[in-house]
Amino acid sequence: MTENRRRPNARGQGELLREEIVTAAVRMLDELADDEALSLRAVAREVSIAATSVYLHFPDRDALVLAAMQRCHEELVGAGDAAAAEAPDPAAALRARILTQAAWAREHPGLYKVLHESKVHRRLGMPFKEVMVARTIDAVQACMDAGLAPADDATTVAIDLRTAVNGMLAQRINEPDLPWPPAVEQVDRFLVKLVGLRR
Repeated sequence: MTENRRRPNARGQGELLREEIVTAAVRMLDELADDEALSLRAVAREVSIAATSVYLHFPDRDALVLAAMQRCHEELVGAGDAAAAEAPDPAAALRARILTQAAWAREHPGLYKVLHESKVHRRLGMPFKEVMVARTIDAVQACMDAGLAPADDATTVAIDLRTAVNGMLAQRINEPDLPWPPAVEQVDRFLVKLVGLRR
């Protein structure tokens, strides 16, 4: 009976294996929607490697989950940056950034839950998420500087906005049977009421 085991990477290509492991973990976390349900042995099986090979790159499950979430977060930030860059003004750029986040959460509800509700998040934190906070603060400040939103403390306004948006997205994932209005309508209400943008 032959084992269905992958070929080893060429010498010096350990980083490629690390990326394969992270890719498998991302895929599995999106399905599981729970970091505690992920096992390193299951990830190893997914990549067709020995479990010991995973430990060469990640000392424990938390380290792998953090690496997977960092990759997801970087992709989400990049998608938001691209959407904002296409917008005609700061208000449209802020809106595009938030709607990109909403679309990503709809496409990857499991990953969104892990990114915001995971046990590893509570234990270790995810400092890389500060990038998204900074982007939102800068976007809100740009709206104020352009006269598209009333002058205020941009950090406070951005935190209020992120709280509303993250809460909305989490509730949509956790309570899908509620009679939700279109996400874009809720986002627009948040932008009007919390940031002060005109409709």
